[in-house]
Amino acid sequence: MNNESVLTAPAGESRIRRFGRWLRKWAGLLFSSPSGTIGFIILMIVVLASVFAPLLSPWDPAKQNIVEKLIPPFWCERGVPEHILGTDSLGRDVLTRCIYGARVSLLVGICSVIVAGVIGTLLGLVSGYYGGWADRIIMRIADAFHAIPRILLAMVVLFVMKPSVMTLIMVIGVTNWVSYARLIRGEVLSIKEKEYVKASRTIGAGNFAIMRRHIMPNVFAQFIVVSTISVASSIIIEATMSFLGLGIQPPTVSWGVMLADGRNYLATQWWVCTFPGVAITLTVLAIMFLGNWLRDVLDPKNQGIR
Repeated sequence: MNNESVLTAPAGESRIRRFGRWLRKWAGLLFSSPSGTIGFIILMIVVLASVFAPLLSPWDPAKQNIVEKLIPPFWCERGVPEHILGTDSLGRDVLTRCIYGARVSLLVGICSVIVAGVIGTLLGLVSGYYGGWADRIIMRIADAFHAIPRILLAMVVLFVMKPSVMTLIMVIGVTNWVSYARLIRGEVLSIKEKEYVKASRTIGAGNFAIMRRHIMPNVFAQFIVVSTISVASSIIIEATMSFLGLGIQPPTVSWGVMLADGRNYLATQWWVCTFPGVAITLTVLAIMFLGNWLRDVLDPKNQGIR
């Protein structure tokens, strides 16, 4: 990938103009991909809805109203316009809870990926760059983590610890660092043999300077792609743990909690758990579409950004 063509600018060009030119270039690349465009639009809708949730719905996601329980969506018989997607078994508005649930699901997904990315990147850099006993120890630990099913490990830890948003973030992050470490290690093993790295070492550049100036910029693209796709898997794990009662705990709203609340009503009041399930599906698909687009664009063999 030729980063120079993306980041350089004519002499005297202001930073604002340079950023605008860079933004137009990437916007053009994004909207030239149908799947990337769809993923970006859906994800932006979910993010904006979660950010401006209080402005989009007048209802309190945790306030119960037994009188209005299990009202169907407005287009069904007995549906009312005030509750567009109906209400659940405790009279809470389903649309409002879906919107507020996006906050928790996205927070857990993004923050857990940050935790996993930091741990995995640091260990992958050390393992790939220094090799030797450090590489052997780190990779054996990675093998041990890889041998245990990720969801099973998360379930055991969450069962022992007190469930909370922070606990869930840390558990998902700590159980997901292996993929980052293996990816970064493989990239570092290849990059550290390049001529420019050997030249830097010859003129006296330190290990930290070499990793910062030469190795990290070259593994950043792969890191972004893996991180994007990992957000989707982390959202699914959060929903799974919350559905099983080991993740987010009521009255905090998440899509997994909504699925758990509505599983007993699936045959009769289908809307209670159908809409949070649709929200999870659309969000995960949007993130996967965006991740696949990033993978294609950031591929060094791709000529799209040159």
